[in-house]
Parts: sequence; structure tokens; C-alpha cells
Amino acid sequence: MLRGEFESVGERSPEEVRRAYGEVLAETVESVGTDTVVSRSGVDREIVETIAAGDRPELTLEAAAAVLAADPERPDGETIKLEALDILLMGMTTAVVDVEAVAVGLDDEMEPKEIQQKVEGRYPITLAEYAAIHQFLEAR
Repeated sequence: MLRGEFESVGERSPEEVRRAYGEVLAETVESVGTDTVVSRSGVDREIVETIAAGDRPELTLEAAAAVLAADPERPDGETIKLEALDILLMGMTTAVVDVEAVAVGLDDEMEPKEIQQKVEGRYPITLAEYAAIHQFLEAR
């Protein structure tokens, strides 16, 4: 979710990209501890424990950013979230695609207006949705 942290996103499937995000989240929980992540992130203990176990609970980008921000070596959660969304916005600009093209590229799993609201941060985006959009843009 941070620049340069995930290589070859366009060459992976959205599921592989989502799995890679999950691995970074699990590494964060492992390195700082479940209690620290829960107290610093505000994310429910059960979800944090699920992440630590290597499972991939349904998370919003905001919750994932909060987990990452529990690591004192990382920026705060809002910065991480905004940087991640910036990756999508810049990807759309670089690939010269609009939200309609993204919707078609995602087999119309989301409506163009919904994609726009999520990419702009006006509506919550799940990590799975983020991974799908990120992978699609990088593949272009």
C-alpha cells in the first residue's frame, strides 16, 4: 500500500496482490505485537489476531492503514491511507484511464461512480477492492 513496497503488482492476480498486503499486515502485527496494534490502531482484537494468524479478514483500507501505523517506523494511518489512494489516482493518470474503463476492466464488479468515490476516499474501500484496482492499473 506504500510506494515501492509491492513489486510487479501488474504481473500478479488481484488475489496475489491482496495476499501480499495481508503478509505485510501480519509482519506488522508480529513485529509490534497484538496488544500494541490493538491499542494503537483501534482495530478489534479478533481481527488483529486473525491477521496475525495469516488469515485475510475483510478489512477496509483505513483499518489496514491503522494496523500498519501501529509500527512506529511508519507514518500515521491517515497518511498511509491517503498515500495508498494517491497510488490509484496516479495510476489512473499514468494509464490514461477513467473510472468507466476501470469498471469494465474489473468486469463491472463496481459501478464507475462507486469506484470514483472509493478512489477519492469519499467512500470506504476494502483491501480486496483496492488490490483489484491497483492490479488493473499497474497491468495497464
